[in-house]
Amino acid sequence: MMNVTSEAPGVGGGVLLRAVEPLEGIELMAGSCGTTRPADIGRGPGRLAKALRIDLRQDGLDLCAAGPLWLAAATQRAGAIGESVRIGITRDADRVLRFYERGNARVSGPKKLCQ
Repeated sequence: MMNVTSEAPGVGGGVLLRAVEPLEGIELMAGSCGTTRPADIGRGPGRLAKALRIDLRQDGLDLCAAGPLWLAAATQRAGAIGESVRIGITRDADRVLRFYERGNARVSGPKKLCQ
C-alpha cells in the first residue's frame, strides 16, 4: 500500500492512495501487477503498489522532490469528486473520509460507495 504523510514529523495525518490511473508505462505496470485489463492496472492499494513497484525502499521518500517517485500536478482536469465512508475498517467506519473521482473505472470498493 502507499500512504502519503501530510503533516510535520510527530503529527498524525496522511492519505492512503487506493488507485492510480496510468497514463504512460501501461505495459510495464501491467506486467508488474499481473493483469492486462486496463481498468484493473493500479486499482486497489495492492495493485497500485505492484504497478508502481512500491516496496519498503520508498519508505520515507520526499514525494515533493525529484526522485524515483514523486507527486506532480495533474496533466488533465479531474471529474466530479465523490465522498463516502472508508472501506475495509471497523473503527470509525461511519466517518466520511474517502474521496474519489466519480465515474472513474479505476475506483476500487463497493459500487454503492463509488457513485
